This record gives sequence, structure tokens and C-alpha cells, in this order.
Amino acid sequence: MKRLTPIVHRTPLLTSHTTDNIVGKHVYCKMENQQKTGAFKFRGASFKLMQLSKEQLAKGVLTASAGNHAQGVAHAAAKLGVKATIFMAEGTPLAKVNATRNYGAEVVLIGESFQEAYQASIEHQSVSGAVYIHPFDDYDIMAGQGTIAMEMLRQEDRMDTILVPIGGGGLISGIAVAAKHVNRNIRIIGVQAEGAPAIYESYHANSVMKSNKVSTIAEGIAVKEPGSLTLPVIREYVDDIVTVTDEQIASAIVYMLERNKTLMEGAGAAALAALFAHNDKIKSRHCGVIVSGGNLDIGAMSNIQQLAEQKTPKKEKAYMAL
Repeated sequence: MKRLTPIVHRTPLLTSHTTDNIVGKHVYCKMENQQKTGAFKFRGASFKLMQLSKEQLAKGVLTASAGNHAQGVAHAAAKLGVKATIFMAEGTPLAKVNATRNYGAEVVLIGESFQEAYQASIEHQSVSGAVYIHPFDDYDIMAGQGTIAMEMLRQEDRMDTILVPIGGGGLISGIAVAAKHVNRNIRIIGVQAEGAPAIYESYHANSVMKSNKVSTIAEGIAVKEPGSLTLPVIREYVDDIVTVTDEQIASAIVYMLERNKTLMEGAGAAALAALFAHNDKIKSRHCGVIVSGGNLDIGAMSNIQQLAEQKTPKKEKAYMAL
């Protein structure tokens, strides 16, 4: 935590009376969309690179990413003068691709999903000899992401529940371990997109489940299979996992933009979407919500608005009209 403090932003906890009134809880949104590179991933990437020797750094670093990890690694590597090569799926939003290149990394676009890009990056690693920086299945990455929970609980120590988006599980693993180290009674609830439910299904079936295909506007959490390191941590420390639809995610994006004048990407909106969708089942008085990122391709907004119109709770609409 201390090593990252001078490097990362201490992002704010956003509160809203409107949101509190809608759900009947005190809600605290941890705005990691205001983190450097626009997402939480800079934390884990920076912490991981801090653990590498000069000899390892000299070989360069390599990874695959849905976009935010790419920017985190690229920026962390640039600060250390280290060469970074990033493999990304061909459908990655242009804003994320361009931002990664602007941080100085070499970008290779390949495959239709993160999984294909990941496989290609692993093959490349065996040839290049660069140090692989996994986007989630790495204990140092998890530890870096866990600093979010430590910050949150210092900002608001009454928090009894934290909602966390899940892709491969690095974020929720780090947050769950850190939060329960501070307060073992705090509830950690994971959120996956309905169209990419590998960890949700693995958690509830108590066996490893993989998705043949993923389809969601939340490309940042569109992962086909659980991490081999993250899944055991999730099973031990996470209290429940739920899913949300693309319509619910889109509604949350529009709600946050209209009510709080702040932009969330699909993955960043998943936890807030779950709060609205599953509120009756979430027994909490002081509920934390991880807004994990804000790197949304603005060209997608018209589609998001259309999806949001299909699924906006009546009560929420009433408050949005105030």
C-alpha cells in the first residue's frame, strides 16, 4: 500500500442522495474511473512491475488485455523506461487501443475475444522472452488491486458490503482479501455480465466452468474462463456472485451520466447495475460500489441509450425525472 501511495490517485468515494433514496441504503461509489489511465488496472500493473528485477525489466514486459490492463501496463512500463508489448482483441474499443499506443506500448490486435488475444500473447512470450504480466491471474496483481479496499475502508469505515465487477477475478480477489483482513464481517458480492458468466457459474456449480462464447457491452469483463489462481480465492473470500444484463448495465451508465455527470464504461457500471437490479436481496446499510473504469468508446453511446430505454426501473425513472 505504502509503495503505491505516491504513484496512484486516491480516488474519491462518490455519494448521492438520489441513489440512496432509490435503494434505501447509504451508497459509496469508489470512482476508479478517475484513476490514472481511467481504470483501476494501473494499481496492479504498477505493483507487479515494482516486484521485478532490473534484469527482468530489461527483457521488456508482455501482456494481453481487454483494454484497461493494457493501459495500466503501458503507463507503468513507460514510467520505468521499459518496453511493453500488448495483445488485444480486434474488437477492443478504439479509445483503449489509441490510449495504449499513446503510452508508448506496441499493440498487436488479434482474435475475437480476450481469450484469443491471450493465447496469441502466450505463444509470443515463448519467442520474445519478455516477462509476462497477467491481467488477473497473479498474486501481485491481486495485491495491487486490493489497495482499493484499504482506501475505501479508510474513507468510510461503516461499510458493510462491497459490490465488485468480475472478469477474470483479479480485482475481486484483491478486494475480498484486503477488506476481510480489515473487517472479517464485511460482505463481498461479485458481479458478472450475463453474457460472460464463467466465474458466476463456476462459483455456484462448485466446479470450473468455461464459456465457449461471450457477448456483452462490458468488454472489460468479457472473459471466457476463470483464473486458476483467482477462483480458489473467490470461493474462499467472496460471499455471493450475481449477474446483470446488458440492458441493466446500460441503464446504470446513463443514470450515472445524467445524475452525477460522470462516465462509466460497461464493466465499470456492472456493480451499480447490480445494486439497482438486486437491491432487495442485498442486505446492507452502508454499501460500497466499485466503479472500475471509465474508458468508454463514445461512439457506443447511442447503442447504450437504446439498451437503457429497454430496462430502466420505474422508480429509478421517477427520480431521474426530478
